[in-house]
Amino acid sequence: MVASVEPLRAPVDPDEALRRIAFLLERERAGTYRVEAFRNAVVTVRETPADELAARHREGTLQDLPGIGKSTAAVVSEALDGRLPAYLNTLQDKAKPLVSGGETLFARLKGDCHSHSNWSDGGSPIEEMVLTAVELGHEWLVLTDHSPQLRVANGLTAERLTKQLRIVDAVNASLDGQFTLLKGIEVDILDDGALDQTDTMLGQLDLVTASVHSKLKMNRAPMTRRMVAAVSNPRVNVLGHCTGRLVTGSRGTRAQSDFDARAVFEACAEHGTAVEINSRPERCDPPDELIELAIELGCLFAIDSDAHAPGQLEMKAYGCERAERLGVPQDRIVTTWDVERVRTWAAAG
Repeated sequence: MVASVEPLRAPVDPDEALRRIAFLLERERAGTYRVEAFRNAVVTVRETPADELAARHREGTLQDLPGIGKSTAAVVSEALDGRLPAYLNTLQDKAKPLVSGGETLFARLKGDCHSHSNWSDGGSPIEEMVLTAVELGHEWLVLTDHSPQLRVANGLTAERLTKQLRIVDAVNASLDGQFTLLKGIEVDILDDGALDQTDTMLGQLDLVTASVHSKLKMNRAPMTRRMVAAVSNPRVNVLGHCTGRLVTGSRGTRAQSDFDARAVFEACAEHGTAVEINSRPERCDPPDELIELAIELGCLFAIDSDAHAPGQLEMKAYGCERAERLGVPQDRIVTTWDVERVRTWAAAG
């Protein structure tokens, strides 16, 4: 079953059954339309008074509610009858470990330095990402929605980021120290190595992941200068998906960017910037040989999910398999550290 989430058993609340189905669909990288049907149904069920939901179940009018279709109505009905919904049962039965290997390291992970919410190009609210991280056994999560230049991903302006930081404060207040949501960003590395957010705003964050998203075919020398400048910036803590490659998936494939990896990783090691092992299967970034080079040069690492949906947070299993197989020293993996150690490291710049 799922690495750290116990399967649900009857009786189960309708909204929890719908949530778990969405999680399992996201975990297996099902189509967005299918996932959204269940995520939207969760919202409707939670906003509908329990007595009305029960009455509609008896009368057969659940599908009159917005966002409730035939499949989601069946899940709600079966849950209200005290049964484990058949579709949920099927998904739970067929759920298998994402990858063989890395289980020991996965069990030691405490957090994630790269995650997205529906404030940028993620699919779920901040609160849902946090709840799933808690269910997976995490102790902390960094919220890293995109920066302004990445308009296609609804990147956050300084004004929107300011509003988001207030939401993060509210979420942490509600968690009462049982889990920590860290303030962060996935900031674009601009052509000259500068960062796509004001220094004032970056100074308000707990952790900054910096990534190249544009001009990925830049010539080797300027790309190297660009990346070295970014990872040497005291505001930057993690270098995200460093080669930009795509090896599979619906977006097709994309060759890795050309840069002097030794120079970039030497700068990472010198400035305490972690090299991300991006766990998304379509990225698998960096390639094995670059991870081995970063180990040799003494770099820190962050095994991250780059999750754009709650069910993708578990994708760190892929990164753990690679890190364990390649011999990444555990104490150099910042996502195995407790939150106070992470805060201290990130603040040191």
